Amino acid sequence: MTKDKKILLILAPAVLWYLFCLPLDIFKEPRSATITASDGTLMGAQASESGQWYFSPSGTLPDKFAKCIVNYEDRRFYCHNGVDYISVIRALRQNISRKSVVSGASTITMQTIRLSRPHSRRTILEKAYEAVLATRLEISCSKKKILMMYSSNAPFGGNVIGLDAAAWRYFGRPADELSWAESAMLAVLPNSPALIHPGRNRDRLLEKRNSLLDKLYLRGIIDRTECLLAKDEPLPDKPVPMPDEAYHLLERCRAGYGAGNFETTVDYSLQQNVNSIVRRHFEVYHTNLVDNMGVIVIDVRTGEVLSYYGNTRDS
Repeated sequence: MTKDKKILLILAPAVLWYLFCLPLDIFKEPRSATITASDGTLMGAQASESGQWYFSPSGTLPDKFAKCIVNYEDRRFYCHNGVDYISVIRALRQNISRKSVVSGASTITMQTIRLSRPHSRRTILEKAYEAVLATRLEISCSKKKILMMYSSNAPFGGNVIGLDAAAWRYFGRPADELSWAESAMLAVLPNSPALIHPGRNRDRLLEKRNSLLDKLYLRGIIDRTECLLAKDEPLPDKPVPMPDEAYHLLERCRAGYGAGNFETTVDYSLQQNVNSIVRRHFEVYHTNLVDNMGVIVIDVRTGEVLSYYGNTRDS
């Protein structure tokens, strides 16, 4: 056997392993059940089986948050292949000189792999394995998709997982409507999710948010006025309730199809009006022993359901 064939026999299994070492779906945790109106507005949500607010990925990532998370977590994200060798060398020098772990070198891609393996041990060997998987993920996915995967599965404090759930839980609106200050606050949370606890660590959270805003200004991403105005925005006082405009329709969808996001033909404004009308009339009819009311509005031309109110008694 020639030398070249021997090398091929040795390398072939390693190459095959590398090609197939990454599962097609690396995130398999149960998601929340959510329901959206015809215009994409969130109408309701239920926690996942594990009790977490963990929305299905929306498929888009707001530009403000993308710039915040890259500048905070991995400035060279768009330049490396999953492993930032410059950061690795820097971290090794710092850790060796101080004889303790004071700096890491995890890229966003490596952190995405780590999030997909929550029960793995934190060892040097494990970190090396994650680095290999990170390079494999970079081959399979675009930078944009990796950034979306990370943002959709990162912890944002308490039982909140993913950017979309965090935007609704802390600010009561979708992620693409967040300000620079709100986006910056959420960007620092995956690194320190305990900072969001109401009444605790608020000074530290504010400091980290403002420090990121300063970086965005110094790097020319926002101007001085935007930076100053963003710093003046207060932190959220406490988590806000999730929308609950179509409780019974969400229950029906979840019972029939399980968790996930359910896109409907419901008109959001009409649904709100119907909810208000039914509840107002129920207060009157309830005195006459009418204990149950339900409404469904259908477009007679298309057959589409425009509003669905199931059962006043269970509201």
